[in-house]
This record gives sequence, C-alpha cells and structure tokens, in this order.
Amino acid sequence: MQGIFFINSLRIIMSSHKQGASKASGYFSLLQQALRGEEMDYTQGSIRKAVIMLAIPMMLEMAMESVFALVDLYFVGHLENSSHAIQTVGLTESVLTVMYSIAIGMSMAATAMVARRIGEKNPEEAAHSGIQAIMVAATVTFGLSIAGCWFAPEILGIMGASEETIRHGTLFTRISMASGPAIMLLFLINGIFRGAGNAAIAMKSLWLANICNIVLCPILINGFLFVPAMGLTGAAVATAIGRSIGVAYQIVHLLNGKNQLKIRLHHFKPDTTIMRSLVSIAAPGIFQFVIASCSWIFLAQLVATTGGDEGSAGYQTALRLMMFFLLPAWGLSNAAATLVGQNLGAKDLQRAEASVMRTVLYNVIYMLIVSLTFWLLSDWLVSFFTEEEAVKSVAKRALQILSTGFIFYGVGMVMINAFNGAGDTRTPTWINLFGFWFFQIPFAYLLARYWGMGPEGVFIAIPVAETAITVTAFIVFRRGNWKKVKI
Repeated sequence: MQGIFFINSLRIIMSSHKQGASKASGYFSLLQQALRGEEMDYTQGSIRKAVIMLAIPMMLEMAMESVFALVDLYFVGHLENSSHAIQTVGLTESVLTVMYSIAIGMSMAATAMVARRIGEKNPEEAAHSGIQAIMVAATVTFGLSIAGCWFAPEILGIMGASEETIRHGTLFTRISMASGPAIMLLFLINGIFRGAGNAAIAMKSLWLANICNIVLCPILINGFLFVPAMGLTGAAVATAIGRSIGVAYQIVHLLNGKNQLKIRLHHFKPDTTIMRSLVSIAAPGIFQFVIASCSWIFLAQLVATTGGDEGSAGYQTALRLMMFFLLPAWGLSNAAATLVGQNLGAKDLQRAEASVMRTVLYNVIYMLIVSLTFWLLSDWLVSFFTEEEAVKSVAKRALQILSTGFIFYGVGMVMINAFNGAGDTRTPTWINLFGFWFFQIPFAYLLARYWGMGPEGVFIAIPVAETAITVTAFIVFRRGNWKKVKI
C-alpha cells in the first residue's frame, strides 16, 4: 500500500511539475508574441491574453519615453553647476508637456478612431483616419515650436528660474522646443499603431530613439575625439536627434504596406469630414492634458519660488524618477483604450468593460510594487542622479509622499484611457478641470504658502488630488455612458 501511495504521489508531483512548466512555457511564448508584434483579433478570445499582448509593448514603449528625460538628467547632473542644469532640464520638460498634451490629445483621437474602424473590420478607413490625424497635428505643432524657440528665456523666467539658470539653459530650451514636430509625430504615429493593435512597432520606435539618445548624450555633452564638448546643450541635441530617428523608423513601417494599415497616396487628400471628427475628439482631449500640464507647471513654479534652486532641482529629480515608473503604468492603461475602441466597434459592450477591469487589476499590482520600491530605495534612486545633499533631501521626501497615491494613480489612468478609447474625451476633461484647477492648485497653494509648508505642501497636495480624481472617474465609468459614444 505504501508503495502504491508513493507511486501515486510521485505521479501527482510530476503532473504538477509538467503543468507548471507548461504554464511557464505558455507565458514565455506569449511574451515573445507580444514583443514580435504578432497581429491578433482583440475582439475575440481570452481577455487576459489580449491585455498582455497589448500591455507588454505599451509598457516598454512608455518606459522608453521616460528614459529620454532620465538620461538627460543623469548626464547633466554630473556637470558643474549641476543644480542649474537639472533645473533647466526639469523646467523645460514641464513646459514641453503642453506640446506633449497636443500630441497625446491627437494620438488619443487617432487611437480611438483607428481602433473603432479596426473593430468594424474596416482597415482602409482606419489608415485614412490615421493620415488625416497626422496632417492636422503637424500644422499646429510647427507654430508652437517656432514660438517656443523665440521666447525660450522668457519661458524659463516665468517658470521661476534664476538669472544664472536662464543664462545656462536658454539654448537647451530653444533646441528642445524646436524638436516639437518630432515629439508630436512620435506620440501620434504610435497612437495610430496602438489603435490598430500593433503596439510592438510603437515600442521599437521608442527603443531605437532611446538607444541613439543614450549613445549621443555622453558624446555631445562631454566631447569625444573630434566632437567638441557641448555641455548642457549637447543633451538637447542628442534627444532631438534620437527622437527624429525614432520618427523615421515609424514612417518606414507606416508606409511599407506590411501591416494591417495599408497607406495609399489618396489617404493624404484632406478629408474635412474626418478632420472635423478628429478635432471634435482631440480638442477636449488636448484640453484634458493641457489642464493637467498647466497644473504641473504651476506646481513646479510654486516649488521653485518656495524652495529655491535646491528645492526645485530636488522636485524635478523626484518627478523624473516618478514618471519613469508611472509611464509604464500609463502604457499598460493604454491597452484599455485599444480594447475599448475595438470592442465597441465590434458591438461587444460587455467585453469592452471586462477588458477595462482586467487592466485595472494588473495596473494596481504594478503600482503597488512601485510604491514599495520608492519607500525602500528612494535614497539610492535619488543619489544616482545627484550628489548634492540639499537636492537629495528634497527629492527623497518628495518620492515618499508622492508614492502614497500610486495605487490610485494606477486605477485612474485606466479609467481615463477607457473613456478616451471610447471617444468620450469630454468626461475626463471635466474631471481633470475640477480635480486639478479647482482642487489641486488651490490646495497646494494653501499648504505651501498660507500654511508655510513650502515644497512639502505641494508634495502632499498631489496624491490627495489624484485620489479624488480617481474616485470620481471610477464612479462615472460605472454609470456606462461611455458605451453610447458614436465616432
């Protein structure tokens, strides 16, 4: 009897081992498929697989977007007068978020429309809509880039930079603003690919752009062989070149005819009907992110005026680190936008909602890990970018306070992207307007100035406001009006 029991136990153990190995093999195979960008029908089959297939490349794509600022921050943080250099990078990035807002707003409209047409099994119209979005966005971005280059010193001054920081950083800001078209195209074309369900190409374009930036940054900042040292300016040049190379990669894949989107010459003929539809979706979407961006700009200015150069540099360091970890969560939440758009196009409302809730679960798990990382390793993370004790102290405190709201950030991101993926860009715009301008900004000002808490008051206001925004977005999402949007 004991022999039979032993044999049966051994069989159970061997069976469990095989099942575990099979599951591991299945996950590895799924990872490979996601990274290769294998096309699939996201309106059918396993929701878990659909989320993972989209989320993996989208998370890696967004991680690479955040690397741009971190690479610049790392190399300029080791220059002389590093606090001025760090402040310049951070303040310029804060202003560039306005341009990011336009790019993201247009990309969100393109994602929603392309995804809806793909869900309707109409790739011809999906391709046509994507090209129309590029034509609309390009016109706006060129004007903003010219204005940004011309008024670069004034922009830094408005942001609270000192005279010495303005003197050191004006050329950096001018070059960064001039790269606006590359920023716009990088976001927008990736939005088109994401709407079509081909997130891997979007990911690879950011990887290529970042590899170029990582290689060029130390060469142009410090000099190498026949290349003279450009200092802080070299960081801006490297980033502009890297982004431009990423855009070139996107355009090649957009036009090569090997993907679901087949671009034809007639797609470039202006279509006022589609353009108006895109603008009607993008306008509140752009305003949605302008609201958030302007809030962040105000907070950066409030920290700079209450905390001085060290306080501002510490806050900007913390923000860059925070965005490095939060952008992958935003990438994961982008999966919800694609799945909502395609499943609404396929008239499967239940699957659209179930996809959102599965994405929420995965994002909560990820953000919990990030929160613990910031609490346990904040000192080490900050010291990687600056050696100035005053800057490190502010950055460490900022990370610890900001991380208290990360789980709510994760849920809120998915809710916002679910609305946007459905083409309902107005709902999150109203939520952002009240959450940021009517709550976060006054609350931060009250804590920082009226109650004399300085930069720490700003740090506290951020997670409090984000939590309120998330709770509101979740309540509105459960009402289900987003399912009725027609685009």
